[in-house]
Amino acid sequence: MSLKIIKKGMADTIQDKGRIGFQHLGIQANGYMDYLSAQLANALVNNPMDYPVFELYFPASSFSFSSDHTICITGANFSPVINEKSIALNKPIQVLKNDVLQFFKPIEGSFAYLAIQGKINAPNWLASQSFNASTLQKDNVFEVLPINASEIYTHKISPNFMTTIHSTIFTPAPIRFIPGPAWNDLTEQSLSQLLTQPFHTTLQTNRMGYLLKGPLLGLTKPNQYLSAAVTKGTLQLLPNGSIMVLMADHQTIGGYANLGQIILVDLPRIAQLKNGSSLHFSLTNVNIAHQLYQQIQKGFIH
Repeated sequence: MSLKIIKKGMADTIQDKGRIGFQHLGIQANGYMDYLSAQLANALVNNPMDYPVFELYFPASSFSFSSDHTICITGANFSPVINEKSIALNKPIQVLKNDVLQFFKPIEGSFAYLAIQGKINAPNWLASQSFNASTLQKDNVFEVLPINASEIYTHKISPNFMTTIHSTIFTPAPIRFIPGPAWNDLTEQSLSQLLTQPFHTTLQTNRMGYLLKGPLLGLTKPNQYLSAAVTKGTLQLLPNGSIMVLMADHQTIGGYANLGQIILVDLPRIAQLKNGSSLHFSLTNVNIAHQLYQQIQKGFIH
């Protein structure tokens, strides 16, 4: 059982939950940009939720299947078609030998996820199959291995929960964050601007970080910060006053002012923003962040 890349996409990769526990060695975590969509795709084909999936960015790769498979596409809507016939998102789909999967038009979101029932046989490094610097190439062939019976995901995903996932990711509500070490160093005007003014994503966005356009923020004094650990969702204040949101391929440490941390539930939302999208920020706290994450994860297991 295998599938082949018959047309190379712009920046498509294989990702799983990431390379956890190696940042102290200077190794990036990588992993899904939108973990909720990736988890949903895996669950709908009965895979463990942290299995590797194809993470697609438009224009996306085209795939040919060498045998029958069950697949599911979640996240961004790139108008997927099989043999030029439209197929649904967020639904297990049966594909047959020699079927061709293509993506025609970006309608919503930035990252789509293709899960295959079984485990994609991709290189494994430090307990993760997440691609780092490489991308999918034309004529790449990936074998799909069967799942052990003990690993099969057996919980039924309700239509209401799928609606909850979609509304969580694609809502225009403010992006919530927890204040960071440099929060109290912002000027009073900058504090107000960050919480009341709109920001916009720019063309300078990729898996490493999203540079935002908006009011230029300032510090009460030009502090020199020691380099410290950063993670996906860290809000860095650059020397020119702009905000950089670190994403899945972020560096392991940073010396810019750390304004805060976007909460886990809202990370998929900012990942799925298209270039030029408007967003607002709002403050929250650790307790609320934990509660929101636990609530949505319960939907996968009940």
